[in-house]
Amino acid sequence: MNEILDAILAPDTTSADFAGLALPESYRAVTVHKDEVEMFAGLETKEKDPRKSLHVDDVPVPELGPGEALVAVMASSVNYNSVWTSIFEPMSTFGFLERYGKLSDLTKRHDLPYHVIGSDLAGVVLRTGPGVNAWGPGDEVVAHCLSVELESSDGHNDTMLDPEQRIWGFETNFGGLAEIALVKSNQLMPKPKHLSWEEAASPGLVNSTAYRQLVSQNGAAMKQGDNVLIWGASGGLGSYATQFALAGGANPICVVSSDQKAEICRKMGAEAIIDRNAEGYKFWKDEHNQDPKEWKRFGKRIRELTGGEDVDIVFEHPGRETFGASVYVTRKGGTIVTCASTSGYHHEYDNRYLWMSLKRIVGSHFANYREAWEANRLIAKGKIHPTLSKTYTLEETGQAAYDVHRNLHQGKVGVLALAPEEGMGVRDEEMRAKHLDAINRFRNV
Repeated sequence: MNEILDAILAPDTTSADFAGLALPESYRAVTVHKDEVEMFAGLETKEKDPRKSLHVDDVPVPELGPGEALVAVMASSVNYNSVWTSIFEPMSTFGFLERYGKLSDLTKRHDLPYHVIGSDLAGVVLRTGPGVNAWGPGDEVVAHCLSVELESSDGHNDTMLDPEQRIWGFETNFGGLAEIALVKSNQLMPKPKHLSWEEAASPGLVNSTAYRQLVSQNGAAMKQGDNVLIWGASGGLGSYATQFALAGGANPICVVSSDQKAEICRKMGAEAIIDRNAEGYKFWKDEHNQDPKEWKRFGKRIRELTGGEDVDIVFEHPGRETFGASVYVTRKGGTIVTCASTSGYHHEYDNRYLWMSLKRIVGSHFANYREAWEANRLIAKGKIHPTLSKTYTLEETGQAAYDVHRNLHQGKVGVLALAPEEGMGVRDEEMRAKHLDAINRFRNV
């Protein structure tokens, strides 16, 4: 690994030099272990501690197959799916690996007693398998997390509809929280040249998810002038949704949980902000009953911020806690688009406010290659910026996941893999200087 790192850090290493590097037999990776899936049995979700379940192990370098690439990972990041993996909720990811392993002789590699996790990376291509023409050793890349087989016609209009669609590093093995990762070549995208390794690694999953959910025709198809209600507007997903709304001429109504998070939204350029804790919204009377009066109070507050208009789009991801309110406050003919359920999967809402007002609920999951490419292109052009707030070492990934699990973070948290320190990998200092305040916006809070 030292020779690989030296080659990456050297300014004059050629593609042929990278192709000539010997691959190590093993590499360090963040893993969960199959024999520990019951370690949190009987505990409440909030009591489950990723610091106990996430390990840094030496694991063998996987076999490289057709259409695949091995990437030296300089940096990665923690997403909520890493938290789910680490606490074995809503189920153990080893079930995903077992099912994938049954698909073919090649996919058997993924069914192991350990799971190398992580769905983001920025790094350098080391090797490509047969059939890969667009990428080669030495290319500096980021990876999106959509893994597809595309042997069914179902996925050829929208690859997210492929029956064998999976999220890399969550439903497959050999993810990005490691020194080396195995990806399919159609996961690769150019690394934005003005960003450091850790900055470039942080947007991938959440940026692409927010793009499909809000901007794409497969999601809410946001247009200029739309009022967009964004839950968790300073968080990993919401911070990108807020940027997309502002960049696209829409009006974000940012819902946050503290004045500190409200200030982040103001720095991004948002003006309409609701601090749900300060204003005391409680959408549930108890475990079983919601409070429509709170929905109405919330809707009234939104109209105060929009000049009397209801929202055209609700950017939903909390799920159970907020979904009833989201359906209620959406304008007639509007759209509630949902990509997650971090507060619970069983949503309840009053269907009268949906059907009689011709509202739509749209399910959205990650992004296809084109959507991920467009989202990354906006990062590379400096139109959308990373929301990295803090960076950890590979050994500290358990703490990073713990912080995300407990919502102790802002934006995204990064993880250094091979990169020996932060700030490395910038290739366009002139462009970086133009956007430095925005790049560091979440760090400076």
